[in-house]
Amino acid sequence: MRISFNRMEWAGAVGDLGALLPLAFAMIMVNGLSATGLFFSVGLFYLIGGTYYRVPIAVQPMKVVSAYAIAQSLSPTVITGSGFIIAALMLFLGLSGLVKKAARLIPLPVIRGVQVSTGILLLLKGLYLAAGTSSLQAAQGKVEPFLAFQSIGPLPLSAFFGIIFGFITFKLINNKRLPAGLVVVGCGAVLGGSLGAWQGLADLSFGFHIPQFLPFGFPTADDFSFALLALVLPQIPMTLGNAVIANRDLSYEYFGDEGRRVTDRALCISMGIANAFAAFVGGMPLCHGAGGLAAHYRFGSRTCGSNLIIGGLFVLLAVGFGAGSVKVLQLIPMGVLGVLLVFAGVQLILAMRDMTTRSARTVIAVMLGITLASNLAWAFGAGILLSVIFSRFKVSQ
Repeated sequence: MRISFNRMEWAGAVGDLGALLPLAFAMIMVNGLSATGLFFSVGLFYLIGGTYYRVPIAVQPMKVVSAYAIAQSLSPTVITGSGFIIAALMLFLGLSGLVKKAARLIPLPVIRGVQVSTGILLLLKGLYLAAGTSSLQAAQGKVEPFLAFQSIGPLPLSAFFGIIFGFITFKLINNKRLPAGLVVVGCGAVLGGSLGAWQGLADLSFGFHIPQFLPFGFPTADDFSFALLALVLPQIPMTLGNAVIANRDLSYEYFGDEGRRVTDRALCISMGIANAFAAFVGGMPLCHGAGGLAAHYRFGSRTCGSNLIIGGLFVLLAVGFGAGSVKVLQLIPMGVLGVLLVFAGVQLILAMRDMTTRSARTVIAVMLGITLASNLAWAFGAGILLSVIFSRFKVSQ
């Protein structure tokens, strides 16, 4: 097993914070999830995933669950219920082997469609964060909710950070001496702290905090039924398409035989275990997103060392600061997180370079359109249907 802790691994380790932190902040502040349980489960999932898979692996919030839960201000018990249901379904699909049979039926253009659509969503999310119009910023009424001021003249502070750090990232993205991820996150945190975020650290003290077991109690039957219909059923197709099949394909593209442990079955099982644990400690539903893998890889991750780095940092934050861990992470401005998302999205979009036929590109275009108009779950189903039609009528040019 190759393992390294060099500068590039450190840079790659923080490359996916743009996808993780805004949703984590919102679910802690809006839905009342446990910061200790959330960050501890994320860190532990990173550590165990890196150790088992032996290549970089992403840990991200489940997007459908997170977005809907935040938009509707759902209770933590409903979110906990969704985590338990998702855990059971993932374990069933993985342990029964059904996911392998399903994966064999998914055409490559559909996989690329999932990757490209996810990449566009990441890019747009990054632009929204930089523009100050994401759901978290809108709910707080501030483009940089954790900083003391919000603009430089007529320019929103998040946009200022986006422009400056976007330029820095572009110039350093292939620089191994000054890795872009480290420079952007490190300098961004220093700037965020100097512009007011340090005030949240004033009353922090390092201690020993263990996540509480079922901090919100066990979900009721109503919690489970609502979670199944509103959160889980729309999430599962997206998870299978993006976090299982597309993720496995991308891992093979990046790491070849080194990523042989990244199988559809293993991904389902590890997500099942992770979601069961996260639900027990008051965290959020988690997945192995292909976009997260693209982010880690683009900023320098090449070995599982990056997983051990970021996983260790999250566990240390959760255990050392407990509920205060969120204040440490709020040092990083929203505009800086947006930059990370934009470059991660571009990296994922590039996966379509091997799709040269007209039919394959049509499938990708249709899936992208449906994703933007509705969601990735519907796009996934439409892509499969369109691929079957093209195959039946021998459309290949």
